Amino acid sequence: MVDTGTGTDAGTAVSGAPTPERLRWRAWQDSWDRQQEWYMPDREERFRVMLDMVEALVGPEPRVLDLACGTGSITDRLFHRFPAATSTGVDLDPALLAIAGGYFADDPRLTLVRADLKDPDWTAKLPYESYDAVLTATALHWLHSEPLAVLYGQIAGLVRPGGVFMNADHMRDDSTPRINAAERAHRHREMDRAKAEGAVDWADWWDLAAKDPELAGPTAERFAIYGEHADGDTPSAAWHAKTLTDAGFGEARPVWSSPSDSLMLALK
Repeated sequence: MVDTGTGTDAGTAVSGAPTPERLRWRAWQDSWDRQQEWYMPDREERFRVMLDMVEALVGPEPRVLDLACGTGSITDRLFHRFPAATSTGVDLDPALLAIAGGYFADDPRLTLVRADLKDPDWTAKLPYESYDAVLTATALHWLHSEPLAVLYGQIAGLVRPGGVFMNADHMRDDSTPRINAAERAHRHREMDRAKAEGAVDWADWWDLAAKDPELAGPTAERFAIYGEHADGDTPSAAWHAKTLTDAGFGEARPVWSSPSDSLMLALK
């Protein structure tokens, strides 16, 4: 089911074999995943740990809020691992929501909601008042620290007692400048090598989307909303943990990390 905020419903019954249209949207979602992996080659590992912790803390049939869902990468992996799960995907990006809507159009387990997380009333658009798990990855660095702290308070109000929030994102530690510099240099060398072998980066991917007849309009709209890229913050894991406990979570700490990113888990 797709809720664009205007009351339209694009959901259909689950069918057997994928249609050519769904396969087309699957190709776009796959290309988004490959583009993201150019920046984060360990992306699948963070998703695996995220879903491990969902199962450990709330079980295999969770009601999930996929926050800043994009094309639905988290939800896709959620449904493959936990077929009885349900998901609400929230995003503002019309192009990424178009891909998610096309790919999941025949799946009643997902409701897509278009909403701006900086809108104080965005939670009113959700189909449920509470969730077992709120999950997000590589998205909230678009926000500065102050609005992110406000968002964490809203998320705390959505997670049921005993439920979880997880955020996998860039979490910088400025106390280790030499380690940070070495990690960045190594990562960029690997990215340059992959690009020389044909990897598609962020700018190239959006250029391709702008040339697609069905994505050209939504892509133009998303650049009018966001501009070229984020100007948000990447505070440390310690900042995230403290901000989440201040917001009302009982416990919070990283449960996975790479040299540049962390997966923060907060338990209500």
